[in-house]
Amino acid sequence: MGGMERADAARNRARILEAASRLFAERPPQDVTMDDIAKAAGVGRGTLYRRYPDRASIAVALLDEHERALQERLLRGDPPLGPGAPPAARLAAFYAAMVELLEDHRHLVLGTEVGRSRFETGAYGFWRAHVRALIVAAGAPDPDALVEPLLAPLAPDVYGRQREALGLTPERITAALTRLAALLA
Repeated sequence: MGGMERADAARNRARILEAASRLFAERPPQDVTMDDIAKAAGVGRGTLYRRYPDRASIAVALLDEHERALQERLLRGDPPLGPGAPPAARLAAFYAAMVELLEDHRHLVLGTEVGRSRFETGAYGFWRAHVRALIVAAGAPDPDALVEPLLAPLAPDVYGRQREALGLTPERITAALTRLAALLA
């Protein structure tokens, strides 16, 4: 009996995430209600709220898999994204990978900002530790003061402004971030 419930819970989780992913892609995450997600997933509100207290937690769950894949590439991938390249080249590769993540999953990234600070997500801590380690490896002074300014261009609202209000392409944004990363050299 217990195994059956777990299988049901896993099915419900998959249905919730699939429905939320579809809805977040169709319209701004802040316009998607928890009721919309429950209806689209074919689950009751209680089932939805037991697993996910709010939209942000659903967006975080969807983003997790993409962020985990990038974390794996940073730790064990080929240089320059992975180990073995100079810090400035690794930072430029990290920026390029993050622009790709933001571009492909911007609706989810913005969804994670609903009712929660980006600094509280596990991935932000990982990105921060990675960039701080690159600053230290480059021998730059005061890494603790430099790490947030180097991560700031990756904030979803900054990226969104560059793409929508300013009409910049991902390629132009990546090129600018590559010039910024070169300052570590």
